[in-house]
Amino acid sequence: MYGTIAGFGITILSSTLLAHRTSIRLGGGVLLLYLGVQSLRAEPAETVPTAITGPTASTASTPDVPGLVRDYGSTFLLTITNPVTILAFVGIFTGLGVGVSGNDTDAAALVGGVFLGSALWWFALSSAVGHFRTRFGRSTMRRVNRLAGVIIVGFGLLALWGGL
Repeated sequence: MYGTIAGFGITILSSTLLAHRTSIRLGGGVLLLYLGVQSLRAEPAETVPTAITGPTASTASTPDVPGLVRDYGSTFLLTITNPVTILAFVGIFTGLGVGVSGNDTDAAALVGGVFLGSALWWFALSSAVGHFRTRFGRSTMRRVNRLAGVIIVGFGLLALWGGL
């Protein structure tokens, strides 16, 4: 989203986001605190074997669509309220002169590059997690959840501190 905003020169929206960065930082901090507490309280998900054989082959579980939508939404909100992301995109694109020339082809290429790079990063990250998740037991995953929760709560507190 920020790539599109900066790439197509929508400076009014960019400056509005920067003008409200304190409230965005506070909102992001509260969201981080919420997600951190949820992570601290979460039990690891049950893993479904990738290769099911025998009479139980037809009972493979279906994905939890509402849970996936909720996870996507919370991740989107977490990312979009990150003030570092806002400042990074505005700074980088301003330094490159994006949005000043009015050339929509250059802006579209830049936004497409940011999108493809982000998509490649998330594909690699989720593939690595999918590959390694079967190698850890529930107790290890519970410890990872707790550690992640503590770290996320810490970042939430830092974001709130920075917004005050």
